[in-house]
Amino acid sequence: MNPSTTRVLALAALLASAACAPPAPVPSAAAYKPRTRDLTVTMVPLLVKEQQSLFPFLKDAFAEGGVLYGKEVYAFSPSTFTVVEGDTIDFHLINPEDDEHSFVLPDLAVPMPGGTTKHVTYVARHAGIFPIVCSVPSHLPMMSGQLVVLPAATMAGT
Repeated sequence: MNPSTTRVLALAALLASAACAPPAPVPSAAAYKPRTRDLTVTMVPLLVKEQQSLFPFLKDAFAEGGVLYGKEVYAFSPSTFTVVEGDTIDFHLINPEDDEHSFVLPDLAVPMPGGTTKHVTYVARHAGIFPIVCSVPSHLPMMSGQLVVLPAATMAGT
């Protein structure tokens, strides 16, 4: 046998043995370690009755039959929060104005009288998208947001 044929046969034998061998174990990614996240949420007015002198179009909007009759437009700032399943969230809630608000998740309700700051802790136990609302009827449905909880399994190794 010539040397090149010997090399080809040796390479073929090596490839054949590699194809039959079990695959090398893949190192598993480390499990996600839940974190504590500090999130500050401020309740802010967007279109409210007190602004009628500043924005004349609001007079008609707030009048009987107007698009904002019986309503006011407030917001949570920020309004969307993304965490990971198992994370603990330290919410710092701020209501700097005199109107009453609330911060409501499906299993948490925090009343927010005017001019208050509150600190609440919440554990994101389940993955999913959860609505956040202010339960004051005249602030619905505008004053809303969402808590996005990513599955911990998708975060392995981070």
